[in-house]
Amino acid sequence: MHKAFFGDRERDFSLTPHLIPELERITGKGIAAIVGGVRRASFAELVNTIRLGLIGGGVHPEEATSLINAYVKAHPLGEVHLLALDILNDLWTGPTDQPVNDTAASGDLAATLNGGAV
Repeated sequence: MHKAFFGDRERDFSLTPHLIPELERITGKGIAAIVGGVRRASFAELVNTIRLGLIGGGVHPEEATSLINAYVKAHPLGEVHLLALDILNDLWTGPTDQPVNDTAASGDLAATLNGGAV
């Protein structure tokens, strides 16, 4: 789940696996091509990634479309691109807000590998 300020407040974005076929259908590309080519993505790919991310984050589809129509055009394209990239990155690699393993944070590799037991 990616959190970002969008429109009038902070919102949740999640491009969940069940939404991938819809993004692939809309863009005519496979998910790996979309993720791999995000730097060359069309405006429609960016917009649909954000719209489906809103839906996956719990926004009703009609509201997601209204938010896109109201706010995407008001943001610089660079911000739109970065938001779409963050959403796709969470899909591809997992959310960045994973709980931190305290033993991993300590830098003790042996403790981390042993689950905290040394």
